[in-house]
Amino acid sequence: MRKSDESKAAGFGALLWLFLATFSMGIDGYVLAGLLPQIADDLDVTDAAAGQLVAVFALTAAIAGPVLSALTGAWERKGVIAASLAVFVLGNLMIAIAPDYFWAMAGRVISALGGALLSAVVSAYVVAKTPVERRGRALSFVLGGFLAATALGVPIGLVIGQDDWRLPLFLVTGVGIVSLAGILIKVPRLHLPSRTLLETLRPLRQPALIGGILVATGIMCASYLCFTYATLIFGPRIGDGLAMIGAMFGYGVVSLIGNLISGRMIDRFAPVHVVTVIVGVLIGVALLGAAGLLLPGLAGALAAFAWFFACAFFNGGSGVALQSRLSTLAPDSIALVLALNGSGMQLGSALGGMLGGALLVAGLPADGLLPASAVVLAITMALHLMVARGAPRGAVLVPAA
Repeated sequence: MRKSDESKAAGFGALLWLFLATFSMGIDGYVLAGLLPQIADDLDVTDAAAGQLVAVFALTAAIAGPVLSALTGAWERKGVIAASLAVFVLGNLMIAIAPDYFWAMAGRVISALGGALLSAVVSAYVVAKTPVERRGRALSFVLGGFLAATALGVPIGLVIGQDDWRLPLFLVTGVGIVSLAGILIKVPRLHLPSRTLLETLRPLRQPALIGGILVATGIMCASYLCFTYATLIFGPRIGDGLAMIGAMFGYGVVSLIGNLISGRMIDRFAPVHVVTVIVGVLIGVALLGAAGLLLPGLAGALAAFAWFFACAFFNGGSGVALQSRLSTLAPDSIALVLALNGSGMQLGSALGGMLGGALLVAGLPADGLLPASAVVLAITMALHLMVARGAPRGAVLVPAA
């Protein structure tokens, strides 16, 4: 490939194929949470055990993301994106044909290995290939694939998954193969400057950076504590059929709107302030939602929808704000930093799913997961304010080399 190809900025065509790659990951990440009863019945496990298929993906990705990012740091970026997407697709195909719970879990681990690296490399690629004044919007567009999947791919997956929960995994595989072909053809190559491992890891000495990653963990823990078991919260009120599919569709649409608005806000305001607003509002949403679920009949159902969509809007806006915030702290190690941020978010997702499952097993009703998430968010807000106070002043996002 000619050197001039590497010098080109990533245009809309390239970003579109990266969007499709994150779209495939979004279907995978969200659709299983809406099919827990079907998965549990087919694999002969409990709903809580089925929920661990969501949690194990997140836990594996949390561990693997930074390690794989560091190991592949000197490799050409387009090749890494393509290889990681191929592994992700292979893992989902394994899940789709898994004969039992063990093989389904193995497929989730393999897909998580590919997805963890893919998520980190895609974000770093967009940052490196996008002019600084449009970086927030570019990130929100590409990462919006996760949320667009909730609006479009997940409802389709839930419809076709009512009779066979494996069919959505074939959908993920197909979308992943199409995006892989587009990436190989349209995405420009990119080599980043070679750095020693010591140089790459140097930003980890910054307490503000570590704290910022833990803030991402807290937000995602609170989110997945409830989202993983959303069918159990909505089930007694609206059932688990078309109404639940509508709820997931609405979640995706509202998340995408929150993501797009957040992308524009961080091009105008400091990301740290955007994160403060997001966490603060999410605490209020969790508390008001918990009170609303006490209402009987239709009022309780409407309160559940209001809570779910409010979470969607602000959780959808958190990803870009968190990534932009961390990018300002370590612009020279951006690939590893974004991998660690993804790791923190995946760890939070895993902890949320596991904590929610443990609380349910302990006898907490599904509605009780909302105030539990408020507690997690309150701790996260305290940490965020400490991090913001101790962060170096004047840090700005600069173009990656």
